[in-house]
Amino acid sequence: MSSHLEVKSPALREKEHTKSESLTEDLIESIVSGIIPSGSKISEPELAKQYQVSRGPLREAIMRIEGLGLIERTPNIGARVITLSAENLLELYTVRESLEGMAARLAARNISQEELLGLEVLLSKHASHIDEVEGASYFHQQGDFDFHYRIIQASRNSKLIALLCDELYHLLRMYRYQSPRAHSRPNEALAEHKFILQAIQNRDEELAEMLMRRHISGSRKLIEQNIEHTSESPIQQGN
Repeated sequence: MSSHLEVKSPALREKEHTKSESLTEDLIESIVSGIIPSGSKISEPELAKQYQVSRGPLREAIMRIEGLGLIERTPNIGARVITLSAENLLELYTVRESLEGMAARLAARNISQEELLGLEVLLSKHASHIDEVEGASYFHQQGDFDFHYRIIQASRNSKLIALLCDELYHLLRMYRYQSPRAHSRPNEALAEHKFILQAIQNRDEELAEMLMRRHISGSRKLIEQNIEHTSESPIQQGN
């Protein structure tokens, strides 16, 4: 009896890998924005049909997203989108306060002049957005449009960047995006960002770290206050 083992060409493997990367990005945005709801079961047949992809690239994408903490797998149940909880968010913010404080300190030491100019332009765009929406919300940032993301990158510390820009980044975005915004504080967040940037521009490492930690701590305290008054999802805290 002969067996037949499918051998894929390098070109086909590369094509599937590229398709999987694109699918990963699409699924992340669907989960972060709530299009694929929190707590919902991941159905490979349905997603394969919806995105018109084979099961191979889809499974690869799901494994990547599971590694980012957006999907959890339970024995005898299968894979589901994580369920948002105020307690988990508070834990995230405790970690974030310490790590981003360190990132701000290192950024004050290592950031380039070009990056500083870019951050000035970025905060100007954020201010324009807040004016346009009359203080209703902060700019929904991602990647280079995210003030925090740029500072973390400017730390030049690969371990911090991996933790904050890969492992925890989209999970934090998911909480920001899907949390109610009744208690948002966009103007205060913008003012705090400007003070942090000024400390970094002055190469004041200690002050940059203190201001970043205080900024994130303020957001965490707003969340804690909201938890005391409601059992619903955690609040939108500005940034």
